[in-house]
Amino acid sequence: MAVVARRLLTWSNALTFSRLVATPFFFCALMGDATLLALLLFWSAVVTDVADGRLARARGETSNLGGLLDHATDATFVSLGLWALALSGQAPLVLPLLVAAAFLQYMLDSKSLSGRALRASLVGRWNGVLYFVPLGIVATRDGLGLDWPGDAFVLVLGWGLVASTAISMADRAWAYLRARRSPHSDGD
Repeated sequence: MAVVARRLLTWSNALTFSRLVATPFFFCALMGDATLLALLLFWSAVVTDVADGRLARARGETSNLGGLLDHATDATFVSLGLWALALSGQAPLVLPLLVAAAFLQYMLDSKSLSGRALRASLVGRWNGVLYFVPLGIVATRDGLGLDWPGDAFVLVLGWGLVASTAISMADRAWAYLRARRSPHSDGD
């Protein structure tokens, strides 16, 4: 138990955890029209997302558990943020549900709960980055009082993410099924 606690109680995981703590506040800021707070929380999340991995590598704190925590935090942050956008008509209602389902598939397919490293596909990796874009557009635009890009642009971007997420999930499922049918598969 002490080993797990030491692996969890790192500076890099503290940055990740700060993003997780900020998630419900970001959701409420988007829903409550607290535009400056949403702007600050969004960009703080981006900075901590970039910094936590770099800090973990620099301090020798990388672990499969830390990677899972980072990705789960990102999935939670973007899913709740996209849910707020969907409730206000700025994103497709299905997008935050697909993001959560894609992360769950990614986690289970990688067998990360048994201590294995997460295995991202190229499309999945790009989706993980691009899920932040509609949130960044809305938080930055509204926080700075800009008129552009408009809600229609954000909605179209959201539908593009719905399509790319569905493609990524189908590709991951197909790869999993092919591997299971392969005579050389070890059951992974």
